[in-house]
Amino acid sequence: MSLLEENQSTDLENMVGLSRRGFISAGALCGAAMFLGGNLLSRSVLADSVSAGASKLLGFASIPAATIDAITLPPGYKSSVLISWGQPLHKDGPAFDPKGNGTAAQQELQFGDNNDGMSLFEFPGEKDRALMAINNEYTNYRYLYPHGGMPQSADDVHKALACEGVSVIEIQRQNGQWSFVQGSRYNRRIHGNAPIQLSGPAAGHALMKTSADPDGKTVLGTFQNCANGMTPWGTYLTCEENFTDCFGSNNAEQKFDAAQKRYGVVVASKEINWHQHDERFDLAKNPNELNRHGWIVEIDPFDPQSTPVKRTALGRFKHENAALTETADGHVVVYMGDDERGEFIYKFVSRDKINHKNSKANRDLLDHGTLYVARFDAGDGNADHPKGHGEWIELTHGKNGIDASSGFADQAEVLIHARLAASVVKATRMDRPEWIVVSPQDGQVYCTLTNNVKRGEEGQPIGGPNPREKNVYGQILRWRTDRDDHASKTFAWDLFVVAGNPGVHAGTPKAGSSNVNTQNMFNSPDGLSFDKGGRLWIQTDGDSSNTGDYAGMGNNQMLCADPVTGEIRRFMVGPVGCEVTGIAFSPDQKTVFVGIQHPGENGGSTFPEHLPNGKPRSSVMAIMREDGGVVGA
Repeated sequence: MSLLEENQSTDLENMVGLSRRGFISAGALCGAAMFLGGNLLSRSVLADSVSAGASKLLGFASIPAATIDAITLPPGYKSSVLISWGQPLHKDGPAFDPKGNGTAAQQELQFGDNNDGMSLFEFPGEKDRALMAINNEYTNYRYLYPHGGMPQSADDVHKALACEGVSVIEIQRQNGQWSFVQGSRYNRRIHGNAPIQLSGPAAGHALMKTSADPDGKTVLGTFQNCANGMTPWGTYLTCEENFTDCFGSNNAEQKFDAAQKRYGVVVASKEINWHQHDERFDLAKNPNELNRHGWIVEIDPFDPQSTPVKRTALGRFKHENAALTETADGHVVVYMGDDERGEFIYKFVSRDKINHKNSKANRDLLDHGTLYVARFDAGDGNADHPKGHGEWIELTHGKNGIDASSGFADQAEVLIHARLAASVVKATRMDRPEWIVVSPQDGQVYCTLTNNVKRGEEGQPIGGPNPREKNVYGQILRWRTDRDDHASKTFAWDLFVVAGNPGVHAGTPKAGSSNVNTQNMFNSPDGLSFDKGGRLWIQTDGDSSNTGDYAGMGNNQMLCADPVTGEIRRFMVGPVGCEVTGIAFSPDQKTVFVGIQHPGENGGSTFPEHLPNGKPRSSVMAIMREDGGVVGA
């Protein structure tokens, strides 16, 4: 009997009264007999709900949906632009050219495009000075080039790569307001043309070698950088997501193997077309180049001369973000989602313990450890608030059927083809797992499952944490580990919220769960973050058409939730055509930095400058209370 089956065999509802919102605290369960066959069961059962609107954690009024080309905030809040695409990082750097005539070399000296996940790093002992590492996911061709179309030359490809990757910037606070420090020695770009080291079990493997890098240990560039993570030892993790979209083949008859197909490559590429002008992205000439992307990259923001490192022990897939925490005995845990329909949720547990006294001792901590993938049970079938159990399955060569007979010659191949290994162990296919965060209050883990219109098709059954057919709205999954220890291989799960539209689909599953109403409805939850006070911030990247299934939802937005009561309030609405993504808090929690990605992606925006015939620019916003208080409180 598996650990999952052991947990399923006891009906927790018969032991502790279950209701519908937050998990019971560990203290509340001390008197409950929670043993089965000598194994302590997970304490992730549900606590009593507090009535909606009663939250004392949320100190602002929920705002209405909006469709205007501006930032909308509650009364008493204000916003300002911290930095925008194309802003020169140094005082003698090239200015942004709204006509698109700037070169790739110039873009490598400017803030990148389409900012996404980000982290803030304090300078020790300096409350008004910090660094920010900010992802630059991709670029919009209609605004990047003077011709406004697809790349037409190798120079065009080089310029697109120069827009992506990561921007590291210094910020300072004066008179209560944070601003970008142009010319700081810490300001730099780590873009799609930058050299990056490969490390861990897959470094130097035959599948990682190319003619340009016969050792398989140095790769050119990081790109399609989605969300992020921040290590306890002060480094930044950037996550490569839709990397396969960048590859294609100039051989129209090329056949792809099972791994290439599983990672989604196609001959024509996905509206990127780099392979037509740069043979590095032509799978007919460089098939192994694909294997060198789709990793998590570690960056030291305080050392501008350092070389970033791709940590292959964390597995290769379409990484959304990396949520770090610790086991009870001090090993690092990294939770990760693979953002594609029907893909998986993973966790990595380090072999060695974190050294909190010497940050340099952790330099290679992420090169050694064990990768796991999640398997969820079918849950209890509760229509409003389903809950159940799950387990972590080890993805190690020689275990759980992962060996030569299933197509894996060694551990490096398991990591390079992590999706295939996860399928061998029959992990649960999810509704696009995106951001994962760990509560600073109780250690519960939250994951956005943003949507999945293919749910219900073959291989993607309806049920468990994926309860709806053709899921267009998404949900937020939550789990609590057995014994409140992230080293545990078992957990209990529930759905914190099932997004929906009660205004259009009242009384049906598409209306969403009971903590969704016409004042706070949304679709496609994506970004997640906890502040120090325990508020859960939710960002959306969904359909902003404001019609049909999405009527009344307006532009993409940021909401705030009370994890205990389940109440959710809309805090911010972004401009036309944007995704709201990326979030970081100042150390005193009095400023929240929020990313506005691709405003006017399909036209209709001139955000943030609103100049006549202006070009929209992705930007990082600084949001504050007018009275200088803690944001959200």
